[in-house]
Amino acid sequence: MGDMNRRNAVGALLVVALQFAGAAQSAQGFPERPVRMIVPYSAGGATDIVMRIVAQRLPEFLGQQVVVDNRPGAGGLIGTDTVAKSSPDGYTLLATSTPHVILPHLHKKIPFDALQDFAPIMQFGDQPYALTVHPSLGVSSVKELIALAQKQPGIINYASSGNGGAQHMFAALFVSMAKIDMVHIPYKGSGPARADLLGGQVKVGCLGIASVLANHKAGQLRILAVTSAKRSHEVPDIPSIAETIPGYNASLWQGLTVPRATPRAVIERIQRDVLKTMESSEVKVAFERSGTYVVTTNPKAFGDLLKVELDKWGKVAREINLRVD
Repeated sequence: MGDMNRRNAVGALLVVALQFAGAAQSAQGFPERPVRMIVPYSAGGATDIVMRIVAQRLPEFLGQQVVVDNRPGAGGLIGTDTVAKSSPDGYTLLATSTPHVILPHLHKKIPFDALQDFAPIMQFGDQPYALTVHPSLGVSSVKELIALAQKQPGIINYASSGNGGAQHMFAALFVSMAKIDMVHIPYKGSGPARADLLGGQVKVGCLGIASVLANHKAGQLRILAVTSAKRSHEVPDIPSIAETIPGYNASLWQGLTVPRATPRAVIERIQRDVLKTMESSEVKVAFERSGTYVVTTNPKAFGDLLKVELDKWGKVAREINLRVD
């Protein structure tokens, strides 16, 4: 090797060593400023509510403010891409939920890789949804809804928070497994979808339990079933869809990821502090009120879940030939 090549090789090694040293140093001092949590969905939705519960209490352990930044649009693509392209320093977190592994199957091309461009921190929540109808539809069970849809193919419409979101996919999975034909009406967020379901403009929807429970109790809406494999703790008297359609199972899990190259020490610090946050009785009560179960994992377990769910929803998207573009 010539002197020039040797000097270039040494120089390259020095740059890499300095980068590692810089990352280690920044990891040791983390966090030195407020942390931003990007929620790629609109404010008031199921994921946003849960993330705000965590963000409100997390500073007590993290030692810095956690700012929730809603970046809705394109079913979560915009906010997720923002995090993928952010500095891998732990100061930009992605509020990751089920739609994260649905998106790749809906678009021919997306600007990031849902697995490779992100490092998992942990899962901390799991939320069943509610298959809900407007009373004017005149059905009081899953069996009756299926029977009516069979008599009226292409007539009954169902609302969702947008193409490819959890509300859309959970309902689409139901439609597919029930072998019925209902019309999907996508809205720009959970709020407008719920408002039109409440007003009767649309007749069916799969929404977060907490968002429709009060309306169900008041008789304004009717929850027919929950989307989880088993009945929900919040509404144990309401059956699961699986009791009518064996094998049906869908829930909205929530967790945190960061850009892939984020230092391991930073990931471990965030996970440790979120775990402490989840042990708070106030957080547990707030989660219960939002219809969410506390489920805490480590980076490896969350990474494994992401892979399993990516495959699962890929099969669903192919089965129902679902494409946004």
